Amino acid sequence: MFHHQDTLQRLNENIPLGEKLSSVHEAIKAQFPFIDRIAVAIYDAKTDTLKTYVHSSGGDSPLQHYQAAMADAPSLQEIVKLRKPRVVNDLNIFANGSQKHSQSIQKQGYASSYTLPMFLNDEFFGFVFFNSMQKEVFDGSTLHYFDIIGHLISLLIINEQSSVRTLLATVKTAHDMTHHRDSETGAHIDRMSRYSRLIALHIADRHNLDDEYIENVFLFSPLHDIGKIAIGDNILQKKGKLTEEEIEIMRTHANKGGEIIDSMLKDHGLDTFENINILRNIAEYHHEAVNGTGYPRGLQGEEIPLEARIVAVADVFDALTSKRPYKEAWSNHDAYAMLQRLAGGQLDKECVDALIANKEEVEKIQREFAEDPLG
Repeated sequence: MFHHQDTLQRLNENIPLGEKLSSVHEAIKAQFPFIDRIAVAIYDAKTDTLKTYVHSSGGDSPLQHYQAAMADAPSLQEIVKLRKPRVVNDLNIFANGSQKHSQSIQKQGYASSYTLPMFLNDEFFGFVFFNSMQKEVFDGSTLHYFDIIGHLISLLIINEQSSVRTLLATVKTAHDMTHHRDSETGAHIDRMSRYSRLIALHIADRHNLDDEYIENVFLFSPLHDIGKIAIGDNILQKKGKLTEEEIEIMRTHANKGGEIIDSMLKDHGLDTFENINILRNIAEYHHEAVNGTGYPRGLQGEEIPLEARIVAVADVFDALTSKRPYKEAWSNHDAYAMLQRLAGGQLDKECVDALIANKEEVEKIQREFAEDPLG
């Protein structure tokens, strides 16, 4: 009665999304052995950017840690416009294409592809890609299967992302309430989350970070100060210098952040979500210092989770380069110099170096998410 083995049983397990996609790929190959790669890219509407997310190529992926403007990819734009999958049975038609993603796919030896656009609540969300090393494999006898498989993978991705985005929306509502009581702005959140992603991308190869981790750092970094919800207005909005007692109360926002996150995770049934520790670590440990002088636990060096070290650098840099009621904005040059002075003491030197190595991208982010002078 129970002799049949569910080939997709791992989808029920608490494992990373990339591993779930690999399980789906293995099941597909039993029926369609010519499928050599499945990949997912997700779309950031604020910057019109398509970003690599998860794939089933193992360690031999042609595209990782990559992003491109949709405006520079007319063939992909056409897919979204038509809202239909695209079948290419000979990728040589893109041989003269200038886009890095097309060149990388061909260089790796892929010869044909099926691309399905994903939509969430009628808004473009990203793409599912099926690639084969063989030409002419997507024909009338197989395409209706890939329509079904593609949509099932799309649902898997969207379900995972929707759960996180529902949580983020809930936390953001609470966080926005804090913004009404604090000097931080929405633009600060947009900038520092993208600085965090820049840093993570730069150190990804050294730390073997996959795109799923990098995307989670990007998504979760705006929630670093969620614990400030628990700090009274008499301290949070104080114009003058805080007393020693008030400083100690302010510092409790790190522990409070972890508690708030845990409570919301439980309410959303996400307390066992595979990557949720990234969110918890960012909220609780972004004020730790690599020399052990930070709070709340006085952790040192690599005892501090990498995501917290990344966000700390992004947060400090944007605080320095932003105008506040109590200070003028620093120039990037002066802010970089301060980061270098803090490197190895308060801040992680590798993360500082990663941000400074991407000055042009930093300036692009600052232009795209400049403060509104009218507030």
